[in-house]
Amino acid sequence: MAISMGGSPAVASDRPYLALGDSVAFGYITHDVPAYANPANFIGYPDYVGHALDLNTTNAACSGEASGGFQDPTGNDNGCRFYRAHWPLHVSYTGTQLAFAINFLKTHPKTKLVTLGIGANDGFILQGTCTTQACLVAGLSVMSANVDAILAAIRHTGYEGVLAVVNYYSLDYGDPTQVAATQLLNHFETASAAAHHAIVVDEFTAFAHASVAAGGHTCFAGLLNGDPAVNLACDVHPSQTGQQLLAQTIANAYFKTIESE
Repeated sequence: MAISMGGSPAVASDRPYLALGDSVAFGYITHDVPAYANPANFIGYPDYVGHALDLNTTNAACSGEASGGFQDPTGNDNGCRFYRAHWPLHVSYTGTQLAFAINFLKTHPKTKLVTLGIGANDGFILQGTCTTQACLVAGLSVMSANVDAILAAIRHTGYEGVLAVVNYYSLDYGDPTQVAATQLLNHFETASAAAHHAIVVDEFTAFAHASVAAGGHTCFAGLLNGDPAVNLACDVHPSQTGQQLLAQTIANAYFKTIESE
């Protein structure tokens, strides 16, 4: 069922939801630079999740954020620092995304949900620097350790609510190389989730099912930004249809988690 943004009741201020991550969570959808001046132009899955769950969304995500830069101002980065230097995010903060998250959770003890989607930019950086599988695996291992540290820091604030690691969809399920690369990325991203009592939101499978009728091509299925009629015209970011699918999968995982508690 598609999630609509219209007609929502006012959300309670005591039901916070904190979204963390990269451009997917940020809602990046256009290369039209003038649009960057107003972050309201970017609607991502956190907006739809907040509506679906009646939560008050705070989206701290940053386009180009990598796992190192997420927690260290000198850590690896794929464009977040440049973006923040020139254009506003959905919320304003001067330190790292992790520092913002820690402060937010300490000052919002009634937070119901935290989602984390990070790691794809680590992969993009490694694609440009690695020439061997060993190099790629070593780099992804560093990313995995960073995610582990991020999840530990979130739990160290005393936050005991639902913590969700959002994995990544394949850009083309008809391409075995793309599928294998995404599965490898997801393996390292989610490796430490259980150790921190975090759930894994399986967007990889959700997008796979949604693209079956299109032969596994996520662009043909209308799930990515671009022209669905021309697969190569799509970029890596979800369309609004894709963002709504991401949100529905997160909402379903959230309900399943709280019902089991």
